[in-house]
Amino acid sequence: MPNTQSITPWWQRGVVYQIYPRSFQDSNGDGVGDLPGILARLDYLNDGTPDSLGVDALWISPFYPSPMADFGYDVADYCNVDPLFGTLADFDRLVEGAHRRGMKIIIDWVPNHTSDQHPWFIEARRSRRSPQRNWYIWADPKPDGSPPNNWGSFFGGPAWTFEPASGQYYLHQFVKEQPELNWRSPELKAAMLDTLRFWLRRGVDGFRMDVVGLLIKDAALRDNPPNPHADPRLSPNDLHGRQLAVYTEDQDEVHAIIRQIRQTLDEFDDRVGIGELWGPLPRWVRYYGEQGEELQLPFNFRLMNQPWQAQAMANCVAELEAALPPFAWPNYVLGNHDQPRLASRFGGQAQARLAVMLLLTLRGTPTLYNGDEIGLENGKIPPEQIQDPQGKNLGAERSRDVCRTPMQWDASPQAGFSQAKPWLPVSEDYTQRNVAALSKDPLSILNLYRQLLWHRRQHPALQLGSYQTLPAPTDCLAYQRTLGNQRQVITLNFSSREQRLSLPVDNGRVALSTHLDRAEPLATAGLILRPHEGVIIE
Repeated sequence: MPNTQSITPWWQRGVVYQIYPRSFQDSNGDGVGDLPGILARLDYLNDGTPDSLGVDALWISPFYPSPMADFGYDVADYCNVDPLFGTLADFDRLVEGAHRRGMKIIIDWVPNHTSDQHPWFIEARRSRRSPQRNWYIWADPKPDGSPPNNWGSFFGGPAWTFEPASGQYYLHQFVKEQPELNWRSPELKAAMLDTLRFWLRRGVDGFRMDVVGLLIKDAALRDNPPNPHADPRLSPNDLHGRQLAVYTEDQDEVHAIIRQIRQTLDEFDDRVGIGELWGPLPRWVRYYGEQGEELQLPFNFRLMNQPWQAQAMANCVAELEAALPPFAWPNYVLGNHDQPRLASRFGGQAQARLAVMLLLTLRGTPTLYNGDEIGLENGKIPPEQIQDPQGKNLGAERSRDVCRTPMQWDASPQAGFSQAKPWLPVSEDYTQRNVAALSKDPLSILNLYRQLLWHRRQHPALQLGSYQTLPAPTDCLAYQRTLGNQRQVITLNFSSREQRLSLPVDNGRVALSTHLDRAEPLATAGLILRPHEGVIIE
């Protein structure tokens, strides 16, 4: 069998781990995580042994200078580090430390909008005649003085704010402190592509690109139509949720921009472009490009929105596999900084264990979210402590703070995250649910993650092999991954009942169970799965 690991790119073989830096590790006692904190935890992430987590790439959410109206997604300088998180020298040390341990560094890039404190916008709003005026999207009011159209913000209210000095509105689909960039401006485009080169020259291995499907808006600024299927329980302030984003998202013209971004990445060797995208599968798949010339990995969030049912998950995977052109590589995500915690969303700790076996054994690149490996559930944030602008504007039930609570390292005060009061409260269970305690429990979810990642690393079939479903009872999902003469069979019981499976496996053995308590030859009478159990057979 050829050495496939030497001829396939790292982003196909590896596992990505997202770090939300505010909540990972505070190194200087200000209650907010930072880059030196991440550097101090690199051996936990991968020291080359089965005792570490064993991830291959770190995706770090924004750390740029920012007023923090949206916690770093309002960028005031694309080519620096906010003092809250450290310095450029700290970043360089982090890149060097990760690379020395065999890990890649992916950083967030926010191309749709800046902070209203970015020098570009400060200059643009100075006058209609400013040379950087058209770097942003401005429009005249309607005759009655109202906004140019009905577009709504993701965070509530209109997507337009009036500037009395110039008599025009500027566009912002998030908070008003995040004015949207005009990618139809050649000068703006060139400046933004140069920000990519700045980080690529510092050794960054790729970018997770924020809301890239929004980069181009309808040139005529036509009204979005109402959404006939909008949830009637939506806040009256949720104008965006009550509309179909026909003219604000996924415009055909955006693909030319994505190709130019990819061409910039390709000026450097072995780099990856990952895009945050939504939409129907036939539209979503276009972001790979006609021949793979756009994004290597348009983020695939579909599993996150499925009911916890074997058939729903199987159908979701089958639909993706059928939609992908031959050159495209799949990817899967089950948690991130914008969604409820995996353990809370799917029903509990047993479901979280099964979900990670699914995520790490499907064909494609998996992305993990920090804290999921210790089974963190949604944090409890008192209303008066809500930080997230989405939660403040649309109600506590929409707050993303619940999935951003600090990482829990040990049973010391503030869970070893900080010596000060954290920016968000640690979860109530931190004295038991922390890295130190779970490391000592051989059956813990943390040790399940470690063993799954190590097993995946040792078996190329799980990294690069083909995917084929196998017959299974209604409440179970079974499939095999095959590469050359190597085969791995995965069986997952989504029910609370014992299930018996007959599998086309000769001389197999159970290599790993989500319960971490069995490694045995496969019985000739078939495999019995306990409630919520998954196993890998080799």
